[in-house]
Amino acid sequence: MQFGRYYEEFEVGAVYKHWPGKTVTEYDDHLFCLLTMNHHPLHMDVNYAENTTDFGKNVVVGNYIYSLLLGMSVPDVSGKAIANLEIESLRHVKPTFHGDTIYGETEVLDKTPSKSKDDRGVVYVETRGYKQDGTVVCIFRRKVMVPKRSYGEARGGEQPGRPEPKE
Repeated sequence: MQFGRYYEEFEVGAVYKHWPGKTVTEYDDHLFCLLTMNHHPLHMDVNYAENTTDFGKNVVVGNYIYSLLLGMSVPDVSGKAIANLEIESLRHVKPTFHGDTIYGETEVLDKTPSKSKDDRGVVYVETRGYKQDGTVVCIFRRKVMVPKRSYGEARGGEQPGRPEPKE
């Protein structure tokens, strides 16, 4: 199974549909909020959300949705990355609620060979996250430095650092 891509494998206009999706639970949302010290009642307090917000229920914290989509994209986009260089934009388009299932896809917008090192390049992508009904909830653009095949081959190929079993 391929994990990430070399620079040569990216094509402008290609769309990678990340699989599988992830159903967001209340536990996921609360754990992420607690780990990141985001205690806003919109995410943590059912009574507050039901009685004082337009949503009428808790909203999943947006940075969890972004993180989930970023993670979903790793096998297709940045599994071989040398570095994530920049998050150019991040938009939370619609709310996500407990029980929603998130799916993601990433489109290659551009790619540029490195000017300083001939064994890598920068890939510019947009990732879109959407719910089970197709509603787009999150869109972000980023630039990822990825190796060319020569870089990977010089460092051990497809699974660098993988040991062989001893008998």
